[in-house]
Amino acid sequence: MVNSITWQSFLQEHLHDDVQQLALQRNRFPQLSDADFRFLLQQVEGKQRTRDKLPILNHLPDWWFPVRLSCEQCSSEATAGYKAQIRPSVCHTLIDLTAGYGVDTFFMSENATEAHYVERNAELCAIAEHNFSLYRPKIQVHNTTAEEFLSSLPITNSQYPIANNPYPIANTLIYLDPARRSQSGGKVFRIEDCEPNVIELLPTLRLHASHIMIKFSPMLDITAALRVLGRDWDTHIVAVNNEVKEVLFLTGTGVMHAVNIHTREMRTDRFFFSPADENQAQLTIAADIQQYIYEPNAAIIKAGAFRLVGERYELKKLDMNTHLYTSDICMSGFPGRVWEVIEAEVKDPKKQLDTQAKYSILSRNYPLSPEEIRKKYKLKDGDDRYLLAARHQGKPRLILATRIK
Repeated sequence: MVNSITWQSFLQEHLHDDVQQLALQRNRFPQLSDADFRFLLQQVEGKQRTRDKLPILNHLPDWWFPVRLSCEQCSSEATAGYKAQIRPSVCHTLIDLTAGYGVDTFFMSENATEAHYVERNAELCAIAEHNFSLYRPKIQVHNTTAEEFLSSLPITNSQYPIANNPYPIANTLIYLDPARRSQSGGKVFRIEDCEPNVIELLPTLRLHASHIMIKFSPMLDITAALRVLGRDWDTHIVAVNNEVKEVLFLTGTGVMHAVNIHTREMRTDRFFFSPADENQAQLTIAADIQQYIYEPNAAIIKAGAFRLVGERYELKKLDMNTHLYTSDICMSGFPGRVWEVIEAEVKDPKKQLDTQAKYSILSRNYPLSPEEIRKKYKLKDGDDRYLLAARHQGKPRLILATRIK
């Protein structure tokens, strides 16, 4: 393997180069073997692709990066850091059964006494072994499958613990991020179709850990998943900059956590509730469009807290199926976007709107898409002025507003 000095020198010189073009210039580097050249190209591409996704790891000297697909599939530092926050403090041992590149393992193990990285891909294990030896030596790397690793553990449970069990059940968290692709390469969205099969593994997992955390796709049907898993799970819907990135299940009491991490502002919006809270919440439909319009963040929308968010912030909903709300009071702490209304109803867009001005367009439960609205009224894209297209009491309406949050 290429030495650290050569690696750092190559990165410094070519970090901003086009990797595909650089790959065609193999003859410029006769001192490098083919394997070393491929490795260095992989490092340049990895650092380029993860600059925003993994800013801390990106700046660690001698930290290695895997192939492109693994960089694309790994957790971001923002979501890995959130998982580290919700890791139960009593869990001194972490076992990551489907560790991949190891980003989650790295961040979740920060305050753990002991950590185990389990991965069947030998190349990823070699990269993890190198990285952890430099920056997190307490993590032990196991090149094996989740099933094989579990079979190697002593059988125990909370009633009959083994005295010399190296992983006491009450102090252990098992984490899984099952693969969400079929053998043919297509995406799967049901828990039962993931690899490894979490439902089949659950009885074994419960023998070895009192706390289990499972990561799934943002496309997951949460209600259907809980029917399969059972109700003794807390659900965490994690969005980053208003885009849902993952759904987490952590053994708990059935609480829903809708979380939106703002990486630029370095803050996090949190909204938590029980399904009973949502079912019992009172929903009020607005008779008129008031001074401010509110849209809950993507995590709250995914969580389905449509009644409760209105009740908690004393907002009125525009329509039963339109997830926009209105109020005459500006709620600065609202977990989502806020607009101040300029014109409550634009009845004649061609006359009322300036075709030379720029407008951002938002369409919610409206017959036309933003692109169709823009084309129909010949509007330019951009600016903080918004044209909000939505149904209000069943009728399509255009609202002119300025975004203030």
